Amino acid sequence: MLTQIAFTIGEDESESGENEPMANMLLPANERNLTPAQVEKLDKQREWGLTLQVIAGQFSVICTLLLLWVGQDLTYSPGWAHPMAYYLLLAGTIVVVCGGAGTLMRKGMIPID
Repeated sequence: MLTQIAFTIGEDESESGENEPMANMLLPANERNLTPAQVEKLDKQREWGLTLQVIAGQFSVICTLLLLWVGQDLTYSPGWAHPMAYYLLLAGTIVVVCGGAGTLMRKGMIPID
């Protein structure tokens, strides 16, 4: 009895053809009406975003290891010769830039077209 009622309700909606709900309502509103080419471009963008986030994660491990030597480098190296501090600064910059850009790309903040 219950299946018959559900079938007739669904049948009435399909006959009218108006306001049919999408199959996946979990999609954001701006992604519901994309063409297949735009979906492919968005997927590629999200793949690049994940790649940048992975690079940021790997460099954060490198930053952690460099942090172990920076104190000694700043204490005992003469003058402006602080290579570990410079490497830490460079690696930290890579983490911030790649992590931020990757997150923006994954969230779709960058326009599709």
